[in-house]
Amino acid sequence: MVNFMALLSGIVFGLGIILSGMVNPAIVLAFLDLTGNWDSALLWVMSAAVAVGFIAFALAKKRTNSYLGLSMQIPAVTKIDGRLLLGSLVFGVGWGIAGICPGPAVVLAGTGSIDALVFLIAMLLGMGIYQNLQGRG
Repeated sequence: MVNFMALLSGIVFGLGIILSGMVNPAIVLAFLDLTGNWDSALLWVMSAAVAVGFIAFALAKKRTNSYLGLSMQIPAVTKIDGRLLLGSLVFGVGWGIAGICPGPAVVLAGTGSIDALVFLIAMLLGMGIYQNLQGRG
């Protein structure tokens, strides 16, 4: 049942980002272009996602087990440190250059997009380099 719910969640997520246009790098780049022809559509998608996430986490914090009986795994770290800021900066720069982020890249790769495949390979390579530098590899 857990695997089925994970698959269903992935399908709903994929459909959501397709319908919202988040898999279209042109829409993402237009959102990031504050001085040009700015497109606010992604702002509304992100606002809705934050609202749903806020409610979901508020409800989840009150529980010890998920609806599937698994233990809740909510991050306890709330400290904003240099690693978080650097990671956010690298993520933002990559998002701005490519116009896609990891979730949409996986969806686009499923369509055979060469750009998405290059992005995913670069992302995985970067993750591997990070793990090796941190001594976790």
